Amino acid sequence: RSVWNTTNLINHNINIKESLVAELLDNGNFVLRYSNSKSFFLWESFDYPTDTLLPGMKLGWDCAKKLNKNLTSWKSLKDPSSGSYVFAIETWKVSHGLILDQGQLRYRTDSTYSSFMNITETEEEISHSLKTNTTNVSSISILQMTYIGSLRLMELVGEEMHIKLYYPNDFCDIYNVCGDNSYCNFNNKGRQNCLCIEGFQLGHDQYVSSLTKTKKRCVKKSYSSCHKKEFKKMKNMKLPDTQYTTVETKVGFEECQKRCVMRCNCTAFANVDMGTGGL
Repeated sequence: RSVWNTTNLINHNINIKESLVAELLDNGNFVLRYSNSKSFFLWESFDYPTDTLLPGMKLGWDCAKKLNKNLTSWKSLKDPSSGSYVFAIETWKVSHGLILDQGQLRYRTDSTYSSFMNITETEEEISHSLKTNTTNVSSISILQMTYIGSLRLMELVGEEMHIKLYYPNDFCDIYNVCGDNSYCNFNNKGRQNCLCIEGFQLGHDQYVSSLTKTKKRCVKKSYSSCHKKEFKKMKNMKLPDTQYTTVETKVGFEECQKRCVMRCNCTAFANVDMGTGGL
């Protein structure tokens, strides 16, 4: 694959007589630049991740370069060619990480993942990058999409490797495993089951939802008028996809609830501050 040619230089009005340098930077980024420029790269390996995210790299959408950066697993432990698992970033607010297997969505990250990442959402980029460890500057964090389909965050301290995040952890991490109007319950005894949200019950209406693309398992017990809503507070819940929701990052809890009450198509609202686990 061609990464540089003289045509690119002419289009950018750059003197083609300038010497070209290929350099491996201290952070592991392999770059192609001009000898008189330290900050402008014609090409860099960090724009084309494989299965591992290093400090200084970004995943997600880069508008300026028109690149969507993902992690792709190895085919096997001994075969570094592209496997079937991909870790991608949602391109809408609030963004999360997605694990796909052969293009099918399998898992979606939670607040634990968000606590280890810098998440940027602007018109120029929607990106995720590793947070710097301020308590131990000698440590290095690495995020890897493994060949078995798990996302693994490791921290290298000296010669010791510690796993800080391993995802998915259990049955409840499967994407939308319980369907509409329900939640996955994981109790202290290790049992996992799907329960209907309060006010809903198991029904026989098995149609395919246009919003969640899954079968509806829990149906509403009774229907109230548009502006007479009762909200059930649920803690430690993962936020739903925000592709079909309204995101307001500058309003408080009470204002958010008020706006939801006034909209007939609004059935729930949530705190977008995933650093504290959401609401």
